[in-house]
Amino acid sequence: MRLANRIFVGLILGVLFGLMLYSVRETTWVKNLMTYFISPVGDAFIRAIRMIVVPLVLASITVGTASLGDIKKIGRIGGKIISFYLVTTTIAIIIGLILAVVIAPGATADVAKTGTFTPREAPPIMTTILNIIPINPIDSLARGDMLQIIVFAVLLGITISAVGETAKPLLNVLEGLNNAMLKLTMMVMELAPYGVFALMARTVINQGAQILISLALFIVVVYLALIIHAVFVYGGIVKFFGGVSVIDFYRRISPAMLVAFTTASSAATLPVTMKCSEENLGIKKEIGAFTLPLGATINMDGTAIYQGVSVVFLAQLLGVDLTMSQMLTVIVAATLASIGTAGVPGAGMIMLAMVLESVGLPVSAIGIIMGVDRIVDMARTCMNVSGDLVCTLAVGRTENGVNYPATIEAVSSGKSV
Repeated sequence: MRLANRIFVGLILGVLFGLMLYSVRETTWVKNLMTYFISPVGDAFIRAIRMIVVPLVLASITVGTASLGDIKKIGRIGGKIISFYLVTTTIAIIIGLILAVVIAPGATADVAKTGTFTPREAPPIMTTILNIIPINPIDSLARGDMLQIIVFAVLLGITISAVGETAKPLLNVLEGLNNAMLKLTMMVMELAPYGVFALMARTVINQGAQILISLALFIVVVYLALIIHAVFVYGGIVKFFGGVSVIDFYRRISPAMLVAFTTASSAATLPVTMKCSEENLGIKKEIGAFTLPLGATINMDGTAIYQGVSVVFLAQLLGVDLTMSQMLTVIVAATLASIGTAGVPGAGMIMLAMVLESVGLPVSAIGIIMGVDRIVDMARTCMNVSGDLVCTLAVGRTENGVNYPATIEAVSSGKSV
């Protein structure tokens, strides 16, 4: 059975198990079961995720930023595509935050009453901005200060790229660390079905069926934010910069969207994405060959929306009111985290742990939404891949690098993807 299916089975079994024990949750044997089995299994899984976060963030963001060294060769194309990617990602997370605040999917249940979590007092906005600059990067790594780690990783990646050949050994070490952390992530995720079972059982035993209503509303909010971003933000870019019909554009890139939706992996979809770009959109190969792999690394609008909605949703469940400075921190952290989110299934969950820590929310809260992560993972990956093609078309138009065919069948190869 595929991992996604096993996680879903763990979710269902955890919910059913929790509902069975909800009415007798005050009995001694249920409390002992929670203390000596259910809670330790769930907590162990969360600790394993937290173990990965710091080295993965450092390595992946540094390597991702260092790979932008090719921008010096392509010049203005690199500047344009990165600007598009970062602006659309920022807009995406703002859409997610606004919808989550307005609809308030986490307001239907209250998890705070079952825990001892006390949110940190939010510092002033200027203090937050100054605090993202690390005084001692080693200390930041030891403390797990995610914003400082991200800033250091981005700056380190830029300088590695600027130094060039002499810094190649350091880049190779970080690439090795990044690959090792991705492998460790997959190993930890093999334990996800058991962790999800324990975490969901604990949540439902404490909260009852009310938490399930909140989860359903959470999924609705994520999908609604994705649709709004696709229709209005991407649609506007396609129409204004690309000069083509929005419906026709999405029809032409539908093969890549379907592969992204089913695999939940931007990296796995990349060959189909590049084929759609060249054959169905008529974008010159030399442009797509640069912008699309770059987008699979740093352009994660769907993931940014998911992280924004998730942070607000979990804060609402915990009874925490996020301040404006914390909202700003989420925008900055999620936008920068998109640079280092690997294009593989489930990687966004690791980055979500980093964003939660950046605003002082407990990483253990991830267990509440982990069981339904796959449902939103497919849609957010589809959004990520669509965004790569949208921005590539826009930049290609500004460089006179697009020969948009009248019909898909009019492509040079004579066949659609």
